[in-house]
Amino acid sequence: VQLVESGGGLVQPGGSLRLSCAASGFTFRNYGMSWYRQAPGKERELVAVISSAGSSTHYTESVKGRFTISRDNAKNTVYLQMNSLKPDDTAVYYCYAQRHWGQGTQVTVSS
Repeated sequence: VQLVESGGGLVQPGGSLRLSCAASGFTFRNYGMSWYRQAPGKERELVAVISSAGSSTHYTESVKGRFTISRDNAKNTVYLQMNSLKPDDTAVYYCYAQRHWGQGTQVTVSS
């Protein structure tokens, strides 16, 4: 299993980013996918989950209405669209599936 995140960066408060996670090594379309994040000095937390077909999603309360998880099973890729970003969203964002983690991508929200 390999999970490769991309799309992180520095953005001003109120801005947007779209993270991508390219998956390989397993039958992507058969499994749910998740995004987690870990801020400095804090535990890793679940941000969003999407079912195998993409028909069901779940978000942690703090990102509801601002983040959207989606997937393209033809491209073996899961996305996290992040809008109205806040400084509290600053963290390393990780893709998770099949008990494997990606390497993470840094998101920094700062003016």
